[in-house]
This record gives sequence, structure tokens and C-alpha cells, in this order.
Amino acid sequence: MADKLDRTISSIKEPSREAMERARIRQDQLTKPQGSLGRLEEISIRLAGIQGRERPVIREKAVIVMAGDHGVIEENIVEWPQEVTAQMVLNFLNGGAGINVLSRHAGARVVVVDMGVATDIPPHPALLSRRIDRGTKNMALGPAMTKAQALAALETGIEVLEAEVERGLDIVAAGDMGICNTTPSAAVCSVITGKPVREVTGRGTGIDEKRLEHKIRVIEKAISLNRPDPKDPIDVLCKVGGFEIAGLAGVMLGAAASGIPVVVDGFISGAAALVAAALAPGVSRYMFAGHVSTEPGHRAMMAHLNLEPILDLNMRLGEGTGAVLAFFIIEAAAKILSEMATFEEAGVSEKEE
Repeated sequence: MADKLDRTISSIKEPSREAMERARIRQDQLTKPQGSLGRLEEISIRLAGIQGRERPVIREKAVIVMAGDHGVIEENIVEWPQEVTAQMVLNFLNGGAGINVLSRHAGARVVVVDMGVATDIPPHPALLSRRIDRGTKNMALGPAMTKAQALAALETGIEVLEAEVERGLDIVAAGDMGICNTTPSAAVCSVITGKPVREVTGRGTGIDEKRLEHKIRVIEKAISLNRPDPKDPIDVLCKVGGFEIAGLAGVMLGAAASGIPVVVDGFISGAAALVAAALAPGVSRYMFAGHVSTEPGHRAMMAHLNLEPILDLNMRLGEGTGAVLAFFIIEAAAKILSEMATFEEAGVSEKEE
């Protein structure tokens, strides 16, 4: 395993039990019936453990959107041309995409990373060009990437996260862009969770029934041909993964190592979370599931990670949109714990035992 990746995984510690216990005690002393704010209380206590302090604070927010193309597009699974990936990256950079709108609304910065876009993108001061290759290889004909590429993508994700921590970061969302990227994500999901391909494969950008059946057969062929080892997440990435999936897994590992909560978005982000958790099981303690996607495999991912989605809005856009929307709930939970008065502070009588 690469040195940086190994060091990052080794530095992931368990969230502070002491801080969580102090937060739990404070929650029970706030001016409300115990448990009356439901999951907000649970979220705030988890945040306290991640940040290592009784009163968590969320000010600096970012969404890291990683883009990459996929050679399996050669199998004619989607109707959208591959050039759309690069065009959408430009849309992100110009502030016109859904994630830009929601991030402005949430007060979060958008970090756009080219992990492996096949089409050239004009230079832009806000674009992080970390291209591993011009898209992955066609996984239906052989491995999607080499081991060296998988490790480079993982370490790139860690480096991008660390740079954002230097800028100031309290919470991060993991977003994606890549035409045809639900195909490798379904493959990763099937291999790691053990679920049948048919059970975890959805319509992605909205393909019809005929293309869906073709998509399922292509994924089954790729898994049969490449035989990815479900116990070896690096091998899974190499055989059926994507550069943006690997990069986002690195972001998640880096966030956990830095004590930063990471909000998982939809299906592609979920595939990255499966890889990250397979590399370092403790990383899931730093994850929040922003929402549940309409992609059928997403619920299987969240169940495998033991994460309960915060929102269920029938979304499937990706880009980090569901995760950034969840920022509002997570930040509200932190503020309740940190700013709400206790019975003693407010001079309010508690119920008699």
C-alpha cells in the first residue's frame, strides 16, 4: 500500500467517547423533554465525538466534486455523450449547476477536481487538475485501471482534503460527476455488499427498460471477467472502479484522519464510501448519509455501512446535492447542542422525579 494512504489509515482514531458522553449529558439538560428532538440529538452527539468537544461548531463548509469518465461507455449503456462530463465541469466552475445553487444557499464552497475526464477542459483558476488518465478503461473488456492508478487516485483524494483543511474546514460533502458512472458504482456495490447486480442496478440518467437490461448484463460480464476480490477494496477499484470513486474514497479517509465529518451523497459517493470503509472500517464513524437516492443500490450501500439517511427527497442528481442539503440539518443539530440553554441556565424548573 502507498505510504500516504497507509499513514492516513493508521491515523484514523475512534471519535472521542468522553466528548460524546459530555454532549449526551448536556443534551439531557437542555430546556426540552429528553429525546424530544429525535435524530437531531443523535447527530449532535456524533458531531461532538468527531470534533472532540462537547459543543460542536460548524462554520466552514465545502463540497468536493470529483469528475471522471469511464471506458465502459463504449458498451452503449447511456444516451448522453461522454463530452457532457467536461461540459458539466465547466458549468460547475461557472457557478451554474445544481450543486452551485445549493452550496451558495448553504454557505459552502465548491471544490472541483478533474480526476480523469476524457475531454480536454480549458484552464480555469478554480479547477484542480489531478487527472490520473483520460477516463478508465472499459471494464467489460478488462480491468478499469492499474493498481498504481488506483493508489494515485486514493492519495490524490487525501491530498485534496488536506488542502481544504488548511483553508479551514468543519464539514465536507463528497460529490461526483461522470457520464456512465452509475455503472461502475453498481459493480462496486454488488461486489462489496454481495448483492446481485440486478438488485443494485438502476436507470442512472433515465435509461429505458431495454438499456437497463443491457446495463445489468454488462456489469455482470465485467464482474465475471475481472473477478474482483470483495475482501480487497484496491482490487475492486482496479477491476470495476472509477477515478472519481477512488478519489472520493481518499477524501473520506482524509476527513476521518483529520477529525472532519464527511457527508456521503448519492450512489457514486456511496460506492466511494464502501471502498473507504473496506480500507478502514473506522471511517464510517465519521460519515453521515446525506440522503437516500432513488438508485436501488443506494439503500443496500447505506445498510452495509450502518448509516441512516438524513433526507429522502427522491433525488438522483449526484454532484453532492443531497449531501449539501443535509448540511442544514447537521448544522442545526450542532447549534441546538451548543446554543440552547440548559434548565439551570434558563432558570426553568425541571420535572420532578
